[in-house]
Amino acid sequence: MIKADPDDPFAEIRDAVARLCAQFPAPYWRQMDREQAYPTAFVQALTQAGYLAALIPEAYGGAGLSLSAAAAILEEIQRAGANGAACHAQMYIMGSLLRHGSEAQKAQYLPQIASGALRLQAFGVTEPGSGTDTTSITTFAEKRGDHYVVNGQKVWTSRAEHSDLMLLLARTTPKDKVAKRTDGLSVFLVDMKQALAGGMTIRPIRTMMNHSTTEIFFDNVRVPAENLIGEEGKGFRYILSGMNAERILIAAECIGDAKWFTQKSTDYANERRVFGRPIGQNQGIQFPIARAYAQMRAAELMVKHAASLFEAGRDCGAEANMAKMLAAEASWAAAEACVQTHGGFGFAEEYDVERKFREARLYQVAPISTNLILSHLAEHVLGLPRSY
Repeated sequence: MIKADPDDPFAEIRDAVARLCAQFPAPYWRQMDREQAYPTAFVQALTQAGYLAALIPEAYGGAGLSLSAAAAILEEIQRAGANGAACHAQMYIMGSLLRHGSEAQKAQYLPQIASGALRLQAFGVTEPGSGTDTTSITTFAEKRGDHYVVNGQKVWTSRAEHSDLMLLLARTTPKDKVAKRTDGLSVFLVDMKQALAGGMTIRPIRTMMNHSTTEIFFDNVRVPAENLIGEEGKGFRYILSGMNAERILIAAECIGDAKWFTQKSTDYANERRVFGRPIGQNQGIQFPIARAYAQMRAAELMVKHAASLFEAGRDCGAEANMAKMLAAEASWAAAEACVQTHGGFGFAEEYDVERKFREARLYQVAPISTNLILSHLAEHVLGLPRSY
């Protein structure tokens, strides 16, 4: 067994999350994966237990926990073999509303999000023509009296079919009419039912893992002006302010995945006997597992460090990005070792390795690719010339 930290301040939270996840064993996740279905029952259970409201202040009905506590929740979900990607966005999306929304908006939406009456799971940012070049998005929101009219397209907007609200980033001033390329972008809270009835179309995208992702088309969709978050044209900054939390929480999930893979590898290597002895006795089996474990522990320290900086209100852009990159690489190393340890059985659905293998691969690409993290570190930490 991977030993628990005896000084872990979140041990009780981890134990409680593990008990909840035990109610949704491997067959449940195999079925969800096989049917490309949304794990509604699991998400409802997390919501009712208050875990998805971890970062919402108590004044709005949430738990008011720290980012480190939220990271522990998501790590434990992954460590249990579950898939937190079905709902993790709610933890960091609501940060834009909490930090930049009006008091009326927070009072209206945050208590309902905390109770589960409303789901805020969809994040409409990426577009087919812009990718990670967010300042080049073309979805446009035109102000017309007491509302905006939105036209454009988003892609990789996960959980859009299972959300009541979407956080949408759109241009409100054309790019060629702003002084800085980051100006002229605004954030809106979109009521999904109203939008679907008024010109929005959602098309599912089938992917190699069950991620409930979609592309969305806006055709003259009306959004009330009161749903604008913060100031018009300042939305890029609002989105950025939540990205460090996003990186850290995703990194924690990757740590959980790495622990799941390593435990799975170790158990199988001890049990499986070939040529009269356990395969774990062979260094060719031992070393990849041990190396992946070492990578995970190093990445885990960076995740904790980034979270502590975030909670102290200090700049943590580099640390959050490094945590995400290192944790994603550690989880992938553990996944590779797990498949290799299981041999042919690693590809069999009933062992769950191939499902988790597919899920773990995502995080070297999303929510930001490893190459962009390296570019960020090169420019902003090492002082090298900007590469893009």
